[in-house]
Amino acid sequence: MNTTPFIARTLLVALVALTASNAQAVSSINLGNYQVTGDYALDTLNDMGLEASAVTYARDRNSLFFVGDEGMGVVEISTTGQTLGSMAFDWTGTGSTHNDAEGLTYLGNGTLVMVDERPQIAYQFAFANGGTVALNDQPKVAITGSTVSVGNVGTEGISYDPATGNFFSVKQDNPVEVRVSTLNFAVGFGTANTTILYSGASSLFGLNSLSDVQTLTPVDALTGSDAADNLLLLNLDSKVLVELDPTSGDILSSFDLSGVTSQAIEGVTVDHLGNIYLVAEDSGNPNSRLFVLSAPVPEPETYALMLAGLGLVGFMARRRKSA
Repeated sequence: MNTTPFIARTLLVALVALTASNAQAVSSINLGNYQVTGDYALDTLNDMGLEASAVTYARDRNSLFFVGDEGMGVVEISTTGQTLGSMAFDWTGTGSTHNDAEGLTYLGNGTLVMVDERPQIAYQFAFANGGTVALNDQPKVAITGSTVSVGNVGTEGISYDPATGNFFSVKQDNPVEVRVSTLNFAVGFGTANTTILYSGASSLFGLNSLSDVQTLTPVDALTGSDAADNLLLLNLDSKVLVELDPTSGDILSSFDLSGVTSQAIEGVTVDHLGNIYLVAEDSGNPNSRLFVLSAPVPEPETYALMLAGLGLVGFMARRRKSA
């Protein structure tokens, strides 16, 4: 009996099963493996590019968008910080007192959601390079169901989860909150169904205040794994980026930002390859900045095992052909 085909099939099944098992077993992106691989000055753009406070990745454009907390507009840049375009904000009629654009997330097809921090109102709009968007005429939602200003401790970050259609957001302080919402946008005011996942009077998970949040669902390598459900939380005061399991409330990994820059890092996003992008205010410096943290690569042992497995399958296939 020729057992070669059986052995080859068995090896292939085993390799596929091992790959699937490893994918399911991944529970963390492991921020400890990351390194700073990029540091870029952002154009000031007549002050629109100053005080960068939020950033988001647009996969279908392979670009980033960021806003400054003066709320002058939104800027599109490359993943290495070159300006690609911009769009001004017109706040007329919104009732906003400070135009604090502190949260930003991308929905696809050029559509963005920006959050005004103090009234915690999310505005949905389509990006048009060189144009101006009248925010009061756009679909909008009060994340907490109220438009009463909470002062300079409101919504500091928002992130769209394409897997569920939900939005995660963080409140800076008094109390510190991590929230998940279903936001039904409508011209005038849409409705929000918001659940507070975690709340603390002045800190959460040992973090003093929160600056931004990012889901890990967009990372292709995490698809189907437990890690895809995790969140990145950015903390300005503690100068750290952490990975949170939102179900258990456990901090799974962290990255110390204290040695990256003296500028205030206020925004975080991630691309489909797992690269992490941070934006920092100018903080008395000439420019806001974009920092890139590189995605970890497989260890040499992992490559060796993969090559050994492929070589064994090839050897068995050759034996079968000879037989």
